Amino acid sequence: MNRKAKVGDAADLALLAERTFRDTFAHLNRAEDMDSHCRKSYSEKIQAAEIRDPKRTTFVCHVGDSLVAYGQLRWESAPACIVGTRPAEIQRLYVDAPWHGKGVAQALMASLLDAAAAGGADVVWLGVWERTPRAIAFYERSGFAVVGDHVFVLGKDPQRDLVLAKRLG
Repeated sequence: MNRKAKVGDAADLALLAERTFRDTFAHLNRAEDMDSHCRKSYSEKIQAAEIRDPKRTTFVCHVGDSLVAYGQLRWESAPACIVGTRPAEIQRLYVDAPWHGKGVAQALMASLLDAAAAGGADVVWLGVWERTPRAIAFYERSGFAVVGDHVFVLGKDPQRDLVLAKRLG
C-alpha cells in the first residue's frame, strides 16, 4: 500500500497534493493565498524535482492505480526548538478525504518514522497549523509533543504553526 514515490508518480502526486491541501485548508483561507501557494508547491515539475531530491523521501499510498495519500520526509535545517543531532522533518502528510479514518495516515506515519530512523534521525519534527485540531490530535496520538512554533506564510498570509517533535531510538 505504501511505497517510495517514483518520478513517474509526479503527475498524479501533483493532483493529489493540491487536492488534499485545498480540501484541508481552503475553507479557512483566502482563495488568492491558496492559489499562490498551490502554484508554487504542487506542479508536476515540482513534484518530480522533490522526488529526485536526495534530501527528501516521498512516500505514496495507493489503492489499485490511484494515489490516496502521500507523505514527505525532509532532511534540512530544523528550528531552534528542535533538540537533536540529526533531525528529520515530516514536511507533508496528507490523505485524500474518502480515505480518512481507515488507517491510511497511521500506516503512512509508520513508513515516515521508519525511514527517518533508517536515515539515522534521532528526532522527527513537523509544523502543523494551530487551526487544525484534528491534525494536531493525530500527531499527539502518534507520540509527538508541542515544542515551539514558527511562521508559515500561505500566499501573503503569515500563519502560526505549532512545532511538534518526537524522539526516536
